Amino acid sequence: MEYVVALLPLFGGWFLDLIFGDPVRLPHPIVGFGKMISFFEYRFNRGAHRRLKGGIVAVGLIVVVFCAAFFLLNAMPVALRVAVEVVGVFYCLAGTTLIREVTGVARALDVSLEAGRRQVARIVGRDTESLSDREVRAAALETLAENLSDGVIAPLFWYGILGLPGMLAYKMVNTLDSMIGYRNERYREFGCVAARIDDVANYIPARLTALLMVISSGSLRHFRNVLKYGPAHASPNSGFPEAALASVLDCRFGGPHDYFGEEVVKPYIGDNPRDFSSEDMVTGVKINRRSELIMVFLTALMRMII
Repeated sequence: MEYVVALLPLFGGWFLDLIFGDPVRLPHPIVGFGKMISFFEYRFNRGAHRRLKGGIVAVGLIVVVFCAAFFLLNAMPVALRVAVEVVGVFYCLAGTTLIREVTGVARALDVSLEAGRRQVARIVGRDTESLSDREVRAAALETLAENLSDGVIAPLFWYGILGLPGMLAYKMVNTLDSMIGYRNERYREFGCVAARIDDVANYIPARLTALLMVISSGSLRHFRNVLKYGPAHASPNSGFPEAALASVLDCRFGGPHDYFGEEVVKPYIGDNPRDFSSEDMVTGVKINRRSELIMVFLTALMRMII
């Protein structure tokens, strides 16, 4: 019975995500996190000591989310707690939605390049108006690799260690980084601590993601390229899952991209500057799904041990 209580939220929440994806028509805790961040950013991202104020806001919100979830869950009867945890895991996983968005890019490109540009703009931060067919597919595949780490492996990793409170705290970390963790004039100081916390929180999960992708490919030779290209990325973490997928697909990511009208040159990840096809999307999705499945069972093992 003890193991059932420990594992039912994990498998129940994962199964719901597998079937339904993001519940866009229901209230979502991540939306609430975003509103909390916006509330404090509007009031404190001004004047002097912005880095200190941003750090206090970031750490404070993460601690509040963890503690609130921890104490609320422990105050509930077992049956209610299990039900709430199932829903919580469901909300925190983004594997199915990620795959739907990426496969949607491939389907849109079958219609027209313009349709593909519009679809990929939903999942990337770069300017998409002038992207070529190859660049649209590359952007989708890069996102597929990065978000496998951020949206699936990392939440499961923190759930395995700290349960649902840890999973929700990680989602707050990730939301903070996506909203204020930028090196532009507005957020460079205020979001600095949030960005560093995100780097730390994703350090192990990003490398674990690359490991799982290599295992899922069935060929351990891809480890060489992960070690070679993973550290080349400007991000301390994003390069590792990208390097794994680039090696599996025998392709190359990176190069010049436009962000808000400015060109940013990213280091190349991979060796082969070939064109992409819809078959690459299919292979990438298979690697993602296999990696996710392995991670679910690893997380179950972590929960049983803990």
